Amino acid sequence: MKCIRLVACLVIGFAWFTGVGVDAADKKIVLVAGPPALSAASGAHEFRAGVILLKKCLDRVPGVEAVIFTNGWPAAGNAFDGAAAVVLYLTGGSNHLAFTSAHAAQLRKAMDAGAGLACFHHTIEVPTRADTTNFLKWLGGCFEPGSSQKAFWDGDFKVLAGHPITRGVKPFVLNDEWYHHLRFQEQGVTPILSATPTNSTQQVVAWAYERPDGGRGFGTSGGHYHKNWGDENFRKLVLNGLLWIAKVEVPPDGVQSTVSAEELTKNLDDKGQGR
Repeated sequence: MKCIRLVACLVIGFAWFTGVGVDAADKKIVLVAGPPALSAASGAHEFRAGVILLKKCLDRVPGVEAVIFTNGWPAAGNAFDGAAAVVLYLTGGSNHLAFTSAHAAQLRKAMDAGAGLACFHHTIEVPTRADTTNFLKWLGGCFEPGSSQKAFWDGDFKVLAGHPITRGVKPFVLNDEWYHHLRFQEQGVTPILSATPTNSTQQVVAWAYERPDGGRGFGTSGGHYHKNWGDENFRKLVLNGLLWIAKVEVPPDGVQSTVSAEELTKNLDDKGQGR
C-alpha cells in the first residue's frame, strides 16, 4: 500500500512540476501539413517542415500525443477520430483543402465531437466570403477575401494578453507576412497578439476563441517564414495555443522547447528554386 501511495505521489508531483495536469493524459493533437507550396520561395510556407518541428516540441510534453500527416490531407477517413485538437498548416484561398466537401465533413465531425482547431498563416484565408461561416464558427476568425489585407512588417508585440496562451511569453518583435483587418466572431474571441502595421491602426494577428459548444480555436496569421519557428517567444506562444485548444493545462512558464539552427534547415520542400 505504501508503494502504491508513493507512486501516486510521484506521478502527481511530476505533473505539478511540469504544469501539465494528470487528467491531461493521452490528449491527441493531429497536425496536418499541406502539399508543398511551389509558388512560395524556399523557406516560406514550409508546411511539412513546420509541423515536424512542432511535433518534436510536443513530444516532450507529458500527456500529449502528437500525430502528423504531411504533404496533403490525411487519406484515412478516421484520422481525426479521438482528437482533442486538429491543427491545419496549409495553402488557403482558392486551393484550401479544408473546403472540399469530403474534407469539410471530416473536419465538421471532429469539431462536433469537441475537438479544438488551430490554423496558421495562409490557412486562415477562406476561398470566398461565403466560406467564412465554418471558420468563424470553429476558429473564431479568418482572412476574408475582399476586406482583409496582407503585408510584410515587423510585428512589435509590446503588450501581451493575460491568457494561458501567453504564459512565459515575453514581448518580442518578429518580421513576417502578418494578415490584418481580419474578420472575427462578435463574442468569445480574445486578442492574443496585436500590433500596428505601417499606415494602419492596431490589428489583431493572433487570437483565442471559446466556442459556445465548449470547443476552442486558436489562430495566427504568422508562420510565413519557416525561420520564425526559431523565435522562442513565437514558438512558445503557438505551442501554448495548441495545448490550450486541446484542453491541456498550459505550464506556468509556457511550453519549454528548443529548436536549433540546424533543425531549421531540415525537411524543407524541394521547390526547384535552389537554396
